[in-house]
Order: sequence, then C-alpha cells, then structure tokens
Amino acid sequence: MLSGNRRLNLADLFRDEIRVSGKRTKIVPKTFRQKSYIEEIKNHNVVFGVGPAGTGKTYLAMAMAVTALLNKEVKRIVLCRPAVEAGEKLGFLPGDMAEKVNPYLRPLYDALHDMVDFDRAKEMVEKGVVEVAPLAFMRGRTLSNAFVILDEAQNTTPVQMKMLLTRIGFGSTCVITGDITQIDLPRGTQSGLSHALKLLKDVKGISIVHFTDEDVVRHPLVSRIIQAYDREES
Repeated sequence: MLSGNRRLNLADLFRDEIRVSGKRTKIVPKTFRQKSYIEEIKNHNVVFGVGPAGTGKTYLAMAMAVTALLNKEVKRIVLCRPAVEAGEKLGFLPGDMAEKVNPYLRPLYDALHDMVDFDRAKEMVEKGVVEVAPLAFMRGRTLSNAFVILDEAQNTTPVQMKMLLTRIGFGSTCVITGDITQIDLPRGTQSGLSHALKLLKDVKGISIVHFTDEDVVRHPLVSRIIQAYDREES
C-alpha cells in the first residue's frame, strides 16, 4: 500500500476497528479500501461492495451487522443469497425447503459463527433475530429496523435486485456484495448487480465501493490467480 501511495498513514488504518461484543479478537480493516467500505456502511443506507473473492466484502458487512444488532441499532439481521448453482447441476436435493436451500446459504452461516459463538448464533436464528434465507423469500416484505446483507448479488436478475432494494424500510441498512467476474446465471441473462451499478451510481444515499486484487486478504497466491484471470479476460 505504501509503495503505491507514500502519503498513506498506516496508523489511521489500524486505529479503525470493529468491536464485536463477546469476540476476543478485534476486527481491523487490512487495506484502506476496506476502511473506506466500513465508513461507507456507517454513513449510507445502501452500500454496494463489488470485487474479487477474498477482499472481505461479506465478512466486514457481517461484522457491521452483528455490531449494530448487539448495540441495539437494529432489531434483526437479514442475510440472503440467490440460490444459483455455480456451474454444475446439483440435481434434486433431498429434504424440506430449508434443507434444500441450506447449502447455498452455508457461507453466511460460517461468517455468522465467526462473529458469535455457535450456541448464541443458533439461538439468534431460532428466535428470528437473525434470518438466513434465499432471495426469493424476500418478495412482498418490508424490512424495517434491519441490517440486510445480499451476498453473491452478481447472480441476481435485474427484477430480483429491484425487488430487494424496494424492500428496505425505515431504520434499515442494506449491503449488497458481489463479484461481476463470477456470474453463474444462464447465458444471455443480465446480472442484476451489473445493471444496478450502472443505474444507481449517481443516486444520493447509495455508495459503491470497488475492491481490487490489492485488497485480497487470503493467501497471497489468490491475488496472483485473480491477476492471471484478469489478464486472460482482457
């Protein structure tokens, strides 16, 4: 980061932290774009976090959501994803509706369990304080006093994206995360995320944060893999 901009102040970065009650380790942004993302979530009702895997888009949004809930700034957390298969046909899954969609929602559960202990997370889900559901379940609802996270938004259609954005009620924050380079929709179907980014870029009250491979905080090899794919596509 410093090699790219000598005027950066690392102290400013590491002083900004998210304190999740009951979590021993503090969550600190690892890049200045992550820090900006946190600030945008604090100051806007709708935030788009767009970029490659491993940049902390969903994880930081979840940390902000849990903190807002524990601080009684919102009454519930709503986590949703479109139930789209990632390039492979899974066939007819066994079980009831909840069991069928659970594999699609697993990453959201994993992030939640990293913020609060397993028993407390289970209790939150059972009481409905934390709701994890496929995007299709949001139709016809008004989400007031809630922190809403839509993950894998690149796999929504424009109609689905509009449907979610128009669910937002008073006292709510909505964070939409996705990677427009990993769209799993059928060929010829427009991504709701790509459409929304063009349509809403100048709308007051909406913030868009674009992450790059420089923000990847997984194994260093992940960043190099992303760069290689970007070169091939361009």
